[in-house]
Amino acid sequence: MGEIVTKLKGSIVALVTPFKEGKIDEKSFRNLIQWHLKEGTHALLVSGTTGESATLTDEEKKRLFEIALEEAKGKVPLIAGTGTNDTAKTLKLTKMAEEMGMDAVLLVTPYYNKPTQKGLYEHYKYIATNTQIPIILYNVPGRTAVNLLPDTVAKLAKYPNIVAIKEACGDLKQVSELLLSCPQEFVVLSGDDFTAYATVVLGGKGVISVAANVMPKEMAQFMNAALEGNHHKARELHYYLYPLFKILFIETNPVPAKEALYLMGMIDTPEVRLPLTGLSENSFDQLKKVLREIYKLI
Repeated sequence: MGEIVTKLKGSIVALVTPFKEGKIDEKSFRNLIQWHLKEGTHALLVSGTTGESATLTDEEKKRLFEIALEEAKGKVPLIAGTGTNDTAKTLKLTKMAEEMGMDAVLLVTPYYNKPTQKGLYEHYKYIATNTQIPIILYNVPGRTAVNLLPDTVAKLAKYPNIVAIKEACGDLKQVSELLLSCPQEFVVLSGDDFTAYATVVLGGKGVISVAANVMPKEMAQFMNAALEGNHHKARELHYYLYPLFKILFIETNPVPAKEALYLMGMIDTPEVRLPLTGLSENSFDQLKKVLREIYKLI
């Protein structure tokens, strides 16, 4: 448990799931993993929100985990997105990831149900006491309609396999309270590229990143500089990457990221699954402009 916890830091990419004609594009997915290993990404998240987990079948998630294990096991930490709004299903997926040999799981707060803090606590407690795999909590109120509060996280951090949180509330006050409330060894990761640098300055260990899909080397360098206390370089990279952070959320994530990877020739199609749809013409033009004029990626 301790070894994997120390490696949960830096730039952790929330990988997109490439599709072709409605199915997982396994070749493109393998190529993306190999690219991230080459570019210095510190860890890989498979089947997270950016991976369109909500519209993946259990069999597809299993296949993605298999490919990730084949390509990267022992090279970087592999995190499986197994959270759902159904506690029993979350346990089933988490056990599957554990049995397959994934290094950790990311569990989003149950969405739509709108559980109380007690409900959130009981949900995570149930998963933690029925598994042994390291668990990363995931708080993203903007998508789930519930906010996992620092006091609740501190109570959950007492379970030995609840080791970290991806905090995407966007509120640095809450991040500060989280760091004050939880044990020193508990890992706090930004869930938002915009707040990655500030989170590390406050005491966090890195970011689970969308932007790392498009510029993995630069995101790894950015987080390395921040963690090393090289604030001049970290600030420089923050502002260099800032236009990318913005353009990747011009429409719903991961639509812009997939379009960017397609334009860069990294995936064969920018296909997303309904209810997501491709970028509007205006957003597509803005994305192309940023990639071409600022970053020279296309």
